[in-house]
Amino acid sequence: MATLGSRQAGVDRPVQPQQHVALSVYDLPGAGHPTTPGGDFVRRSGRLLAELGTHVLTLGAQGGGAALGGLPPGDLTVTVGVGPHVVAAVDRDLPGARELPAFAREDMPDSARGGDLMVQVCASDPQVVTLADGALRAWLQEHAAVARWTQHGFRPPAPPTQPGQRVPVRNLLGFLDGIAVPRTGRELDQEVWLPAPARVRGGTVAVVRRLRLDVARFLAQDLAQQERAIGRRREDGAPLSGGAPDAPVDLGAKSAQGRYLVPAMAHARRAHPGGTGSGLMLRRGYSYANGPDDRGLLFICFQRELRTFVATQQRLDDGDELSSFATATATGTFLVLPGFSAERPLGASLLS
Repeated sequence: MATLGSRQAGVDRPVQPQQHVALSVYDLPGAGHPTTPGGDFVRRSGRLLAELGTHVLTLGAQGGGAALGGLPPGDLTVTVGVGPHVVAAVDRDLPGARELPAFAREDMPDSARGGDLMVQVCASDPQVVTLADGALRAWLQEHAAVARWTQHGFRPPAPPTQPGQRVPVRNLLGFLDGIAVPRTGRELDQEVWLPAPARVRGGTVAVVRRLRLDVARFLAQDLAQQERAIGRRREDGAPLSGGAPDAPVDLGAKSAQGRYLVPAMAHARRAHPGGTGSGLMLRRGYSYANGPDDRGLLFICFQRELRTFVATQQRLDDGDELSSFATATATGTFLVLPGFSAERPLGASLLS
């Protein structure tokens, strides 16, 4: 399942994301950093992406091809995006042509910042994810792409839901993640999918961040402190301002003593679109565990404008209790390309 119509899978489909992911970031050959690469680079990248799309379609076909060792692909999705350097080589005014700025609490080498190509592989079967990611990595490296970083992640199984219902899952801190997201088709059209210009229609702007969490220090707090840092109840995700788990956060709600029910530095308040002046992000996060001292969140979000994420992160940098437990160790933004098929090659609308 690589695409559906004009949009790639692995963004809002499946509605409940698969349990396993491998996200890899590469540099494309001939990019000529840091100068603008020009027409030859665009043409070479277009050919490489078209061939990559063919390999993705083969992996997702019935039987999965030899690369999966006979395993059925199941619900495998492969989502491909290109970095700002590639987009700017086509048109600096296109969505996705801007790099992410630096933020507070970042600790990463240059190799874990930016990149030209993002390949997100998701499936319910971790073997399928590993084999598909390995096959695509080998093919890309044969074609002179240079791997920057890769992160495998996992999510707990989602509880039974109604068809089409998006349900948040718990992260390593024990709290539900991804509650405030666009849910309806109208909200997704308004907040996530690019309607124009034609060469990017059906795409979206992704931000990926690997966040190392100080899980032990967070969990050493009593439950009330944890909930104040998040701004929600751990049991069901309901906002501290009251109501059901999916109730809007009431930023003005106060106690009888005049104190805000959602504390001033709670994550639910600091990240609220009402405070940032930005839109909603469709979050598709995964936990990761690279070792006892490197556990955290592979944060993946999709939005129509990069400003949605930047404004939110800058507000978190200005003061957010949860952020004091997180350190970014990898980061990047990518234009998720429009959908593709055998007749409409990956990247054709942007790079041809």
